[in-house]
Amino acid sequence: MLNNRLSDLFAQRQFVRFWLARLAGTVASQMLMVAVAWQMYDITSSAWDLGLVGLFQFVPALLMALPAGHVADRLHRARIFAFCMAIQGGVALLLVGATQGGFATRGLILAVAVALGVARAFQMPAQQALTPQLVPQALLPGAVALSSSGVQIAVICGPALGGVLYVAGPTTVYVCGALLSLISCALTLSVRYLHRPSGLAPTWRSVFVGVSFVWHRKVLLGAISLDLFAVLLGGAVALLPIYARDILDAGPVGLGLLRSAPAVGALVVSLTLTHWPLQRRVGHRLLGAVALFGVATVVFGLSTHFGLSLLALTITGAADSVSVVTRQTLMQLETPDEMRGRVAAVNSIFIGASNQLGEFESGATAALFGPVGSVVLGGLGTLLIAATWLRAFPALAQRDRMIQPAPAA
Repeated sequence: MLNNRLSDLFAQRQFVRFWLARLAGTVASQMLMVAVAWQMYDITSSAWDLGLVGLFQFVPALLMALPAGHVADRLHRARIFAFCMAIQGGVALLLVGATQGGFATRGLILAVAVALGVARAFQMPAQQALTPQLVPQALLPGAVALSSSGVQIAVICGPALGGVLYVAGPTTVYVCGALLSLISCALTLSVRYLHRPSGLAPTWRSVFVGVSFVWHRKVLLGAISLDLFAVLLGGAVALLPIYARDILDAGPVGLGLLRSAPAVGALVVSLTLTHWPLQRRVGHRLLGAVALFGVATVVFGLSTHFGLSLLALTITGAADSVSVVTRQTLMQLETPDEMRGRVAAVNSIFIGASNQLGEFESGATAALFGPVGSVVLGGLGTLLIAATWLRAFPALAQRDRMIQPAPAA
């Protein structure tokens, strides 16, 4: 059964092409982020400017998310994704020229960050809405899990590869990033699927219809908001440098291992879910995974042993992967194709907000209660959220199967 499921997925040639395109594009993106951050710090030696690089990507991505979702429902999604990869490749080539020509300035890097943020705003809903059109519905849970595996591989390998290549100079990283982005663009342009554009006129009401759709589908609202609050409260990534240096005495190598641990756990679980997708008691397992995320976060917060801390972070990544794959699959199954772009845009807003605000929340509570108090309180808050959502969203908690059986005649 295991081999049959994988062979069925890899027999979907259009899906495999797009999976490879996403893998190449995400590795390129991760490499570029490492190089841009290092180059900015080399130029200004300012931690504030490093923060601005992230902010200048996040704000335009947030502002453009809903219009981008509407575009993804009206235009060819593969071409939108390919265009975003072309922009990413163009940015990398611009940075090659700027570095070689000596005009790679603080202002240019911040302008590049804005361009990458806008491209990512259009990329996210297009790529999420395209996957269901490339595989049969029965294979969708495995396809979502395999896509998540590709992202985790890129998150693990991309920064490491970018760091190694940066030893030879930022130009080397930018050239490789440009090549991978253009490969991703070419692969995506070769993807064929039946495009059915949304018939809604491009009005502000149609742009916001995805928000209304999620609000009135309690399964979707519960799943998306559950992930928002769990990551918002339970994220400890922003405080890892403090733990590595002051609590675990692990140094920069230990920090690298701690940062990689959640991605390793997520990769293992997403590969497992590719082979064995969740079949029954989906809602309870989703809430259980979020509760496990909270428990592991508390353990990490209290741990003073590096091995235990590494294990706890690996478990948080594994639990989060169950949540991500389940949420993405439910979102694709519960949403009509002509609205998938706009619903994916709402989801991307929640993800972006949880990641960015989660880092702010961790820093703010650490300033008040110390790093240990911040992480432990966040983990306990995540447990409280899981218990609250069990009662607040009964439709989600009682969801049995991913693919609901057709009602009897």
